[in-house]
Amino acid sequence: MKLKINKSANNITMLYIMNIAQVILPLITLPYLARIFTVSNYGVVSYVKSVMVYANLVMQFGFLLSGTREIVEAKGDLKKIGRIVGKITQAKLLLSVIAFLILLMMISTIPILRQHALFTMLMFCPLFLDTFIFEYLFRGLEKMNIVTMRYLISKSISVVLTFIFIKNNADLNILPVLDILGSFVAIAWVNFELKKLKIKIKFDNLKNVINALRESSVYFLSDMSGTAFNALNTVCVGIFLSARDVAFWGLIMQFIGAVQSLYYPIQDGIYPEMVKKRDLQLFNKVLLVFIPLVILGCCITYFGAPIILTIIGGPKYKPAAYLMRLSVPLLFILFLTILHGWPLLGPIGKIKEVTFSTVIGSIIQVIGLVTLILCHFMTLFWIMLLMTLSQMVILIIRLTYFYKYRNLYEK
Repeated sequence: MKLKINKSANNITMLYIMNIAQVILPLITLPYLARIFTVSNYGVVSYVKSVMVYANLVMQFGFLLSGTREIVEAKGDLKKIGRIVGKITQAKLLLSVIAFLILLMMISTIPILRQHALFTMLMFCPLFLDTFIFEYLFRGLEKMNIVTMRYLISKSISVVLTFIFIKNNADLNILPVLDILGSFVAIAWVNFELKKLKIKIKFDNLKNVINALRESSVYFLSDMSGTAFNALNTVCVGIFLSARDVAFWGLIMQFIGAVQSLYYPIQDGIYPEMVKKRDLQLFNKVLLVFIPLVILGCCITYFGAPIILTIIGGPKYKPAAYLMRLSVPLLFILFLTILHGWPLLGPIGKIKEVTFSTVIGSIIQVIGLVTLILCHFMTLFWIMLLMTLSQMVILIIRLTYFYKYRNLYEK
C-alpha cells in the first residue's frame, strides 16, 4: 500500500510540476500580450484558441485515456507497446485530416476566423505535431518526468521567443509559429526517449486502426461533450456579444482553465494505479488532502478577483471581477466532478456511465444557451450560472453511479 501511494504521489508531483508550468508560463506572457494587443486582437486570440479546443479533441479522440489504459495493460511488453503506439498514431493522422477539413469550413463561414484565416491555420499546426509526442505512452508507463520535461522545454522556448519577436498587433501571425518551433523541439526530445526505452513503433493494419478508434470513441464522446462548458460558450459569446465581452470571457475562461490544470494532475496521477488495483482508500485519501486546498483557492479567487485580473490583464480587465467571483462555485464543483469521473468510475469499467453524465450535462448546457439566446438573456452573467448548473448535474449523476456500483470496490 505504501509503495502504491508513493508511486502515485510521485506521478502527481511530476504532473503538478508540469501543470504549474502550464499556469505560470502562459501567465508570464498573458499580461504582455494583453497590453501589446488591442482588446479586439486579444479577443481574436482567445476565440481562435477556443475553436482549437474542438480541433484538439477531434485529433486526441480520447486516446490520452484509452491509450494510457492500453499501455498499462501491456505490462511492459515492448513489442505490444510499439504496436499500440503505431495504431494510435495512424488513427490520429486520419483524425488530423478530418479536423483540418472541418476547420476550413469554419473559416469560410465564421467572420472572425475568415478575417484571420492564416493565424487560425497556424494555430492548428502545434495540435497536429502533438500526434508525434505520444503523451499517453509515458503516462501509461508512469514516466511522468518525461511528460513534464517535454512540456517545460517546448513551452519555455515559446515563451522566451514571444518576448523577443511579439511587439504589436502586426506580429499576431508570428505567435503560433513560436509554438510550432517548441513542438519540433519536443518531438526530438520524445524520440530520444523512445530510443532509450527501446520502443519501436510498428504501424498496424486498417482494421486495427478502426478498432482503436471505436474503442476510444466513448472517451472521445465524453471529452467532446465536456467542451460545452468552455469552448462552445466562447464561440457563442463571439457570435452574439461584443469584442469586449469576448476578451473578458476569454480571460476568465483562461483563468478557469488554469485552475482546472491544477486538478488534472491529481486525476492523471492516480488513474494508472486505480486501473491496476481498485483502491478506494487511495482515492479517499487524495480527496481529503486536496479539498481544503481547493476551498482555500476559491476564497483567494473570490476576495482577490480585482487584484488578480489587474495583475493578469491590466486595469482594463478589472470590470470583469464580478464574473471571476461568480465562477467560484464552478471552480469547486469542477474539482469534485473531475475526481469522481475517470479516476473513480473508470477503473470499475463504468466508462459509458462517465460519458453519459458528461453528455447529459452538455445537453443541459446547449439547451440553456439556446434558451438564453431566444429569451435575449445572452449575457456573461447567465452563461456562467448555466455552466455551474451543468457541472452540478454531472457531479450528481456520477455520485449516483458510484453509490449504485460501490460494491465493485469491495471485492
